Amino acid sequence: MTDSSTRRTVLVTGAAAALTAGCSKYGDSNDSSGSSSVKASGGQELAKTSDIPVGGGKILKAQKIVVTQPKKDEFKAFSAICTHQGCTVSAVANGTINCPCHGSKFNIADGSVAGGPAPKPLPAEQITVEGNSIRLA
Repeated sequence: MTDSSTRRTVLVTGAAAALTAGCSKYGDSNDSSGSSSVKASGGQELAKTSDIPVGGGKILKAQKIVVTQPKKDEFKAFSAICTHQGCTVSAVANGTINCPCHGSKFNIADGSVAGGPAPKPLPAEQITVEGNSIRLA
């Protein structure tokens, strides 16, 4: 093996390891140090129904969840992590959940992609509505 091919192998291997390590922060919400973001647990109150506007929604950054109200008294919840590159969505407006990083948009009714580059819809989160309380199921 020549010095050139050895150097190339090391560079490619190192780049692959760095990419893997960098992408891993977008998967599981808990890292080995336990210092990553808070993920809402079952039964936890996320919001009051009065906090969620009809035709809009609210981003709960600490829990990484978006709660929407597409129609009066119809509440939905989705992951707040964009399926494109793992950015946290930043706004809910004009019937879409919007990512600031590359402009992906998701429908508030079902989390489907309304505008790319996101390749997949936002994953749904299971919620329950009891009175004026929206809770994680």
